[in-house]
Amino acid sequence: MDNLTTYTEENIRSLDWKEHIRMRPGMYIGKLGDGSSPDDGIYILLKEVLDNCIDEFVMGAGKTIEISIKENVVSVRDYGRGIPLGKVVDVVSKMNTGGKYDSRAFKKSVGLNGVGTKAVNALSQQFTVESNRDKELKRARFESGNLVEDAPVESTSKRRGTKVTFVPDASIFKNYKYRLEYVERMIKNYVYLNPGLTIDLNGEKFISENGLKDLLTDQTNENDLLYPIIHLKGEDIEVAITHSKTQYSEEYHSFVNGQHTTQGGTHQAAFREGLVKTIRDHFGKNYEASDIRKSIISAISIKVMEPIFESQTKTKLGSTDMGGDMPTVRSYIVDFLSTQLDNFLHKNPAVTEQIQRKIIQAERERKELSGIRKLAKERAKKASLHNKKLRDCRVHLPDLKKDRRLDSTLFITEGDSASGSITKSRDVNTQAVFSLRGKPLNSFGMSKKIVYENEEFNLLQAALSIEDSLEDLRYNNIVIATDADVDGMHIRLLLITFFLQFFPELIKEGHLYILQTPLFRVRDKKETFYCYSEQERREAIQKLKGKPEITRFKGLGEISPDEFKYFIGDDIRLDPVMLDKNTTIEELLLFYMGKNTPDRQKFIIENLKVELDFLEENTVEVG
Repeated sequence: MDNLTTYTEENIRSLDWKEHIRMRPGMYIGKLGDGSSPDDGIYILLKEVLDNCIDEFVMGAGKTIEISIKENVVSVRDYGRGIPLGKVVDVVSKMNTGGKYDSRAFKKSVGLNGVGTKAVNALSQQFTVESNRDKELKRARFESGNLVEDAPVESTSKRRGTKVTFVPDASIFKNYKYRLEYVERMIKNYVYLNPGLTIDLNGEKFISENGLKDLLTDQTNENDLLYPIIHLKGEDIEVAITHSKTQYSEEYHSFVNGQHTTQGGTHQAAFREGLVKTIRDHFGKNYEASDIRKSIISAISIKVMEPIFESQTKTKLGSTDMGGDMPTVRSYIVDFLSTQLDNFLHKNPAVTEQIQRKIIQAERERKELSGIRKLAKERAKKASLHNKKLRDCRVHLPDLKKDRRLDSTLFITEGDSASGSITKSRDVNTQAVFSLRGKPLNSFGMSKKIVYENEEFNLLQAALSIEDSLEDLRYNNIVIATDADVDGMHIRLLLITFFLQFFPELIKEGHLYILQTPLFRVRDKKETFYCYSEQERREAIQKLKGKPEITRFKGLGEISPDEFKYFIGDDIRLDPVMLDKNTTIEELLLFYMGKNTPDRQKFIIENLKVELDFLEENTVEVG
């Protein structure tokens, strides 16, 4: 008994609001990350502040929001009603305090839990809130959630509204930086859903006149659209629909009360169901659902009274009712499409004919591939029992959709030495490794048939579980981990070609990354620095101040598992692969993988010179 831990009243500890948030940040903002993924915590902090500004706009108070992000200092200013001055400190530091508990004021609000700004406050090394109201100003300043300045109310000539400035805590968000591409995407979603709202980011203004139609227009090159975007609006609902000429899979953008539900939910499921029902009824044919939805690009937004989400970060709608005396979410959306989309199809026979041709083409392709798909599935199932290509992890993305505190990653590597190092140093719970055998096939210009006939592609597709739908994707992050040499770059390009050709939505939705690995190790007897650039190498040499030993890594296989764990752990550095909406996927593939052109030759020569200059500079050994 003496060896047992004593359990007494002294073991019971109550955490105050900020301690709990800082100790369990994932419960409030999902995963932390470093800003390389659009759902990393630093973007959730910004979103929580912005949601309050949007709610002010929805209530008719303030048409402009100003955002500044410079050197990780974030400032958000709205021109709404301003926080009541006597409650400024409470609203950002006391749990269960906020205006959104009064449903009369915020009937269809974005943020409903009164936690958002408290989490931002607690997870910021510096946090300042300022409220301007009735010609008076109230300011409060916090550090790590602790109140350090509670300024008295003073007179002001500033316009009414609220300003929040914060710096995410570097001890919680390691090596983070804001990527403005992700911030811009978030901002655009806000303006698409709120026509009349202007959001200013670092001096650049964003505004939308056509709502979800603008969303599809901005994210898709018009040359890839099969027909002009169908845009339908009703009370508490808006949809935009088109089909891609080249994309194989389904693409959905769904929103509830202005919240981007990246994981879908009851409304997205109802939209998919309603679309199929409407098309079948219109043509009087029982088309396969997958043929109707193949290549669709669409968006849906609904407004619901007091929505219920399946996670704190509100990425999946769980509500089945619209609220009040309204019908269910499912029946409301299905009925809307059955009426409004059907009316549109009757009035626009040219678009209707294109949709039917697309369905018939999808049906024909599905039947042509059915036999090959069956054989490919059998090969993949048999191969998975005997080969060592996939070293799987224990937890996968479908398991994590209700708990975004964790992540799931698949590293695609080349060669046995590199895959061996990653396999030995990975987190077996959430990190898997897929090992390539040599260079993958150049899939440029080939049909989907090659994915099933080529063993490497077939097994990679099976490992990712993306044959039928992106909803079944097993890993949130797909990371290409190749050597930073000519062969490694070629393999990287061939893999990106594969994803662009057959699964572009993986890139569009921010799942594909390139792993950064250090070029140098700089060390003395006491300290070791891993450097990812020449600048970092110089800084490391200055810090050590002696004659350090410098090693230049030429390939992933040269990095031992003991060292590799630092590069794929908390300090992992990932470069997201992003698409420029001004260039079609077809144009992009043609430039990089088509026959040689003068433009590409010029591009290669210019970039090769930069690369050669860099390598020449960095091959100088010191010490």
